[in-house]
Amino acid sequence: MIGIVQAVSRFAITVFIIFISAIGFYRKVPVYEAFIEGAKEGLTTVVRILPYLTAMLTAIGVFRSSGAMELLIQLVSPLTELAGIPAELLPLAFMRPLSGSASIGILAEMLRTYGADSFIGRTASTMMGSTETTLYTAGIYLGSVGIKDTRYILAAGLFADFMGFAASVVVCSILFGS
Repeated sequence: MIGIVQAVSRFAITVFIIFISAIGFYRKVPVYEAFIEGAKEGLTTVVRILPYLTAMLTAIGVFRSSGAMELLIQLVSPLTELAGIPAELLPLAFMRPLSGSASIGILAEMLRTYGADSFIGRTASTMMGSTETTLYTAGIYLGSVGIKDTRYILAAGLFADFMGFAASVVVCSILFGS
């Protein structure tokens, strides 16, 4: 089965490009010109989101280097310990909504420290797949299109992250034991 997947994956992008080009040719769409127009729009989008990206990355850097995350973990860890949630998972839980790359770094450190087959490693890995970079995504995309009133977007996104975090702990406790 793995051999089949590897064989298909070698040619998937090439087949996809040929397939799209063939459909465009059949429908008499100028494929190259449409591609160039899309690339121009993509570049415009990059320029539009760059200030928001810079602001978000700066805020994340300040949050981490100021010691605010460690203080937050110290304040919250007694409550999470009562709920059976290891304090070692809190850095990932707090960083995941902010930054994907920072949370990947935290996950890598956890896997190096506790091991991939440990409860911490399995739960942290499950958390990464069950949560989103909500604040980062909302800040970049909502800001780039000029939406100022986020209404319930952030609350719903952060609630979904919390539920993903909680579900990761519960499911991993059931499957692997704590």
